Amino acid sequence: SAIYELSCEAYKHLGKTSNYYWIDPDGSGTLGPLKVYCNMTEDKVWTTVYHDLQMQTSVGGNSPEKLSVLQLNYSATMDQISAITSSAEYCEQFISYSCKMSRLLNTPEGNPYTWWVGKANEKHYYWGGSGPGIQKCACGIERNCTDPKYYCNCDADYKQWRKDSGMLSYKEHLPVSQVVVGDLDRPGSEAKVSVGPVRCQGDRNYWNAASFVTSSSYLHFSTFQGETSADISFYFKTSASDGVFLENLGNTDFIKLELKSATEVSFSFDVGNGPVEIVVRSPNPLNDDQWHRVNAERNVKQASLQVDQLPLEVRKAPTEGHTRLELYSQLYVGAAGGQRGFLGCIRSLRMNGVTLDLEERAKVTPGVKPGCSGHCTSYGMYCANGGKCVEKYNGYSCDCSKTAYDGPFCIKDVGAFFEEGMWLRYNFHSPGTSVKDLVSRTLLSSADPEITAPDLSLNKEELSFSFSTTKSPCVLLYVSSYTPDFMAVLVNPTGNLQIRYNLGGTKEPYNIDIDHRNMANGQPHTVNVTRNGRDIMLQLDHYPPTSYSLPATSDIQFNSPKALFLGKVIEIGKIDQDIYKYNTPGFTGCLSRVQFNQIAPLKAALRPTNASSHVHIQGELVESNCGASPLTIPPMSAATDPWHLDSASADFPYNGQAIGDGVNRNSAIIGGVIAVVIFTILCTLVFLIRYMFRHKGTYHTNEAKGAESAESADAAIMNNDPNFTETIDESKKEWLI
Repeated sequence: SAIYELSCEAYKHLGKTSNYYWIDPDGSGTLGPLKVYCNMTEDKVWTTVYHDLQMQTSVGGNSPEKLSVLQLNYSATMDQISAITSSAEYCEQFISYSCKMSRLLNTPEGNPYTWWVGKANEKHYYWGGSGPGIQKCACGIERNCTDPKYYCNCDADYKQWRKDSGMLSYKEHLPVSQVVVGDLDRPGSEAKVSVGPVRCQGDRNYWNAASFVTSSSYLHFSTFQGETSADISFYFKTSASDGVFLENLGNTDFIKLELKSATEVSFSFDVGNGPVEIVVRSPNPLNDDQWHRVNAERNVKQASLQVDQLPLEVRKAPTEGHTRLELYSQLYVGAAGGQRGFLGCIRSLRMNGVTLDLEERAKVTPGVKPGCSGHCTSYGMYCANGGKCVEKYNGYSCDCSKTAYDGPFCIKDVGAFFEEGMWLRYNFHSPGTSVKDLVSRTLLSSADPEITAPDLSLNKEELSFSFSTTKSPCVLLYVSSYTPDFMAVLVNPTGNLQIRYNLGGTKEPYNIDIDHRNMANGQPHTVNVTRNGRDIMLQLDHYPPTSYSLPATSDIQFNSPKALFLGKVIEIGKIDQDIYKYNTPGFTGCLSRVQFNQIAPLKAALRPTNASSHVHIQGELVESNCGASPLTIPPMSAATDPWHLDSASADFPYNGQAIGDGVNRNSAIIGGVIAVVIFTILCTLVFLIRYMFRHKGTYHTNEAKGAESAESADAAIMNNDPNFTETIDESKKEWLI
């Protein structure tokens, strides 16, 4: 059974992020898996296959040969790349020719000096930015070539460097396997060629689906050719408890896949030795309207059936007897003669590596609809941080508009760097509207749209954000109101965090002080504050949540909220004395994913949304994830990445997980435990030796200068100077005297 996914699209819908992955575009067909880079940052996934030709490869420089041939070797075979391009919605490859007295296509008439060879070894006489059958470069189509008499910049034959470049996007011709350069035999002729990787977007096969709405409806295709080997895979989704997925008949031979009951999938066939049936039983119902994957294989040695990640069921073939599956009828998908048909959706149906176009056939078949809805039931959990799953005809997307996050799965923090003196204000009411402004009311009141008071009051708030700074004191966040009520998150002069509430009814504001934790240490910290009436819950970083209670006399209504400030408070009227002091010089550092109830002020400032009119910024807001928490680890450089494409010896990882999860965690933990045990034994030995041979001489230490200011002993040694490694070595020598 396939251990690799069929495409980057499939990895994305397992919730994977951008990385190198092994994909197997034809299932268990002859092509074998290949390694590609999957870029998941956009709505549609990009699949990239690289080759070994350096960018700006120089050719010529007065070479005697008439032609210079540049060969491109890819990290995959041409057939493998064809499997990707044929199932993609769009593919492109960048190509560029820089020239000095070296003509390119020799336009408008004349034979081309340079051409490229694509799929099936065909020569092509068009260049990037142009299309098949048009012997022009991009400038010839846009009519802005260096010399208007020619259709390529290079064809003007100038002594200065010129360039023709653009995308080749006729996917049936890709990838580029050779570039043949011809005009190099004159003194002073020089050229440089660049070809980018092949990039493809979208996967027509993965979402190719049909919905069977009546039990008598089915799709028919030509007879399945699977005499000696059959490899069938598909996804299904249903709320019915039984139904036939597909069937193909012969005189007595047949092959059939069906849902026998809510928990059983059956694969049955007869090659002339009597019927064989393999059944996979699931502990959970399969008619839960979620997508389930079925993989059935049969060859002369054995047959197997797998459903989702359940154990593979295998049946060995008899050692003697018939081995060829001889079928005559058409292949029926969704029903079989006289039996109850399948109700629900089937998608991505592949028979021996070829995806059947269910969608096209469904368009002309009564009782069957092309496409399938309801992807969110299976994939909605990948929309994180309050992102909403949105159904699409072929797939789904995550709507992150009500969150402080971004990206295809709403997991990318939206944050910014604040320079000293910079601040941001988010007005809860649009300029020129009354306090009863409805948009703000629904966003502000986390779940109470039925508030009918003349002005808005909050009984509860939810606040979450992350920050990093090295300067204290400062104001991180402040919520003002049209009354004396306010809420503030501060870093006090000693670097500790303070949450301050003033809701009226108490002489002094109510403070929550988090002592003994320096928050101004330049590390990202996360803050989550939830208030419901009198109860306040605070969670800091990964510490357990702690609960607090407003004093009995305190009001529990936050009356008439007006604006939210980040970095500094610039508000008319009386301001709390401490906050006024903390305002200068202001916050310097990073704030990320700030969210107050349903308002995301930083995102409104950095992404044009309908809430952007509420934002006022003083200074320049620079987008940055420096405040993102937890610390994001930068990707490995090509030199240190063991999975980088250049490593010729890289073996296949044992399954289709992200390459880079390469380390087995269990062995890492065991190794760690062993290391700790050995270290402890060594330490004990050293102490014993010292104790037995106590030295009466003096014992000097290499005291680190600047130790007073350092936070810990380790820091003191490291602050000291680059010799700190030698210091440790010296002291080791002294220990063993």
